[in-house]
Amino acid sequence: MLNHQTQTQKPGYFGPSGGQFIPEEIKPALDEIAEAYEDYKKDTKFQKELQSYLKDDSGRKTPLYYAESLTKELGGAKVYLKREDLNHLGAHKLNNVLGQILLAKYMGKTRIIAETGAGQHGVATAAAAAKFNMECEIYMGAKDTERQKLNVFRMELLGAKVTGVTRGNQTLKEAVDAAFDDLANHLEDTFYVVGSAVGPHPYPTLVRDFQSVISREMKEQILEKEGRLPDAVIACVGGGSNAIGSFAHFVEDTEVRLIGVEAAGEGIKRIRMVSVK
Repeated sequence: MLNHQTQTQKPGYFGPSGGQFIPEEIKPALDEIAEAYEDYKKDTKFQKELQSYLKDDSGRKTPLYYAESLTKELGGAKVYLKREDLNHLGAHKLNNVLGQILLAKYMGKTRIIAETGAGQHGVATAAAAAKFNMECEIYMGAKDTERQKLNVFRMELLGAKVTGVTRGNQTLKEAVDAAFDDLANHLEDTFYVVGSAVGPHPYPTLVRDFQSVISREMKEQILEKEGRLPDAVIACVGGGSNAIGSFAHFVEDTEVRLIGVEAAGEGIKRIRMVSVK
């Protein structure tokens, strides 16, 4: 697990960003999660159990693959791909979900809720909740349930209840709001699993730490293959969980550029790249 010295100048903050700006009724639940995580992240039993699930359930380590043909095509840097698509269920989402649901189990929670947009986080949450024999409800914008019918089917196949949210734009934002409403009404038994590097403290820290397994492995693997750190780490940015996990163990390495790439939605000429450092 991480021990970032760059994370916080005050608890719950990443430099000038972070904190909790939330309704008072859900503050006790988030404070309970933050306090529990501070205890369990140092707990040998918790860490050993998490590592066993990442290995046996998710299939870690994922390979760092030398993309020889792409390297030749581009004619410049050697390109390596961190194959998070080879995780069980086909994405990086399970890294974080296994960590958060294991934390929920240690806290004595029996019900899991989550939000999802494209559906990958929802599928991972449904699968992990089924493994731990926990009730699971996934909130999803009604428009997204139509666009992602296959992932809705997979969530339901895994035993989760998928609730379509019909208010507002009927997409991810409304699904997040609905999940927080649920949490406010079920504080005693419910744990909200957030899938992106968003939301009030402690969620960005949880997502960062549980996804940091990506960059921890990546760092070990590139040193083994090349004998040095990479010139740059490039990650796609949507909700941010992939990028924050890919960057985490390189933040202190000033010689490594960290570059997030987010599509602007109007074709290749509008793609935006932002250098984190």
